[in-house]
This record gives sequence, C-alpha cells and structure tokens, in this order.
Amino acid sequence: MSTPAPHATADGPHPAAGLKRRWPTVLAVAVVALNVAASGSQDLADAVGGYGETLPLLPLIYLMVHQLGEPRFTWPVLGAGLVAVFGLAAQDAVAPSTVLVGLAALLLLWGAVRGTPHGRVVLGVQAGGAVLFCGLALAGTAVDADLGRYLVAAGWFLHGVWDFVHLRRAKVVSRTFAEWCGVIDVLVAAQLLFLV
Repeated sequence: MSTPAPHATADGPHPAAGLKRRWPTVLAVAVVALNVAASGSQDLADAVGGYGETLPLLPLIYLMVHQLGEPRFTWPVLGAGLVAVFGLAAQDAVAPSTVLVGLAALLLLWGAVRGTPHGRVVLGVQAGGAVLFCGLALAGTAVDADLGRYLVAAGWFLHGVWDFVHLRRAKVVSRTFAEWCGVIDVLVAAQLLFLV
C-alpha cells in the first residue's frame, strides 16, 4: 500500500504547491495591494503622472533583455530599471519618461546597426511595442488627467496582454517575469480606472 506524498491531499498535490508554482502571480498581487494601501486616496493627476512616467520602463526591459539575448538577465534588468526610475523621479531636471524613451530609442538603433540575437523580425516586433507603449505614456502625461487616465491605463493593460503573449512564447524575457509583469500591468490598469 502506497502512502501519499508529503503535503499532498487524497486528490492531488497540496494547494500550497500551486501557489509555489504561481509565485510570480502571488508576488504581483502583493506588490499592487501594498501600492494601493500605501497610496491611499491618490490624486488623479499624480497617479496618471507617476504611472505614465513609469510605463516606458516596460518596453525598455524587453528591448534590453532582447539585445542581451539571455532571458536570465530579465530580473537584474528590472532591478536596474527600477533604481533608474526612482533615481530619476527624485530629480527635477528631466522627466523619467524622457530618459526611458531615449534609452529605448538607443537600444533600437543599436539593434538595427549591430544586429540582434533573436533576429530582425523579433526586433521589429519589440520596436512596435516600444513605440506603442512609449507613445501611450507620453500622450497620457501630455493631456489632462481625465483623458490621460485612459491612455495610461490602456498602455498598462496592453502591456499586460503583451506579457501574456510573451509568456506563451518565452523567447525574449523570462517566463516568471512575463507572468509577474502581466499580472501587475492588468492590476495597475484596473487601479487607474477604478480606484483613483
């Protein structure tokens, strides 16, 4: 007679095993929940500005990891990007989105001149994504907050879709990042539309 594996139920693995596999989703929900709790009743203009200034980081991560050619660099690139965003937000000389969009343009130029590990077609797809998401971010921060909310939320939501497509294909960024980022992006879009 066999005995069930440790931490298993009669019907299958313990529910905690599913959470362990879905740690990027759990982490994403926790990060957004903490952000919502910390921001309280945030001013609409501040929320649109903050999320609009951060949105260009998302395609920049994809471009950087694409040019490095190794999905294992995704999380370190995210860490460096967050340090850059928070550092840029602490100064008043230049908007973070301006620097991030400029870096994205340099990476695209680098890929066009030097070539890319995944080929020109994938670079073209990443370029299209960068133009779309950076464009929505810049437009969202340039118009009044009521319209900007929808443009920036659309950028975050569409980037969530982008992440889930990449999660299925797992070519450019790590699968764990694509899952984590996709959940965060969709929740941020919902936060902008319904909680701010």
